[in-house]
Amino acid sequence: MSPPPRWAAWLPALVIAVAAGCASPPRTTGIEAAAGPWSGRLALQVKDSPSQSFSAVFELKGNAQAGELALSSPFGNTLAVLAWAPGSATLHSNGQTQQFESMDALVTRATGSAIPLAALFDWLRGIDTPVPGWRADLSQLEQGRLAALRLEPPPEADLRVVFER
Repeated sequence: MSPPPRWAAWLPALVIAVAAGCASPPRTTGIEAAAGPWSGRLALQVKDSPSQSFSAVFELKGNAQAGELALSSPFGNTLAVLAWAPGSATLHSNGQTQQFESMDALVTRATGSAIPLAALFDWLRGIDTPVPGWRADLSQLEQGRLAALRLEPPPEADLRVVFER
């Protein structure tokens, strides 16, 4: 398997930023509200040496068990599409497809660290579920904004998300 693209090292932060940034009070109840879709823009600054930044447009569908996350450039070019279901996860990027046994495995392979998807989808519903190493600020969800800071594992990452209602 080839090494992941350079942006893949930011995958955990992107997943968290996208999921957290989509948080808004549910418009409906039940499955409809939990399944999205959600969309918006995100910016990520990784405070490494040298500092790196990334921005993308996103669309997120589904829930922690099964869903799809599409990341696009501000100009509309698809950067990556992640899809997951029980027992599998797929990463489509740069004309290549990679298969994994789960979303955690995909993220772990790309970054060396797993992401708790259930907590991320709690954030979508405005529930401030703690995630080790992260500090999410859900206080501006009503205004369509979210900020999150990853403190652990290094390097720190600063996320800013604006989502569409």
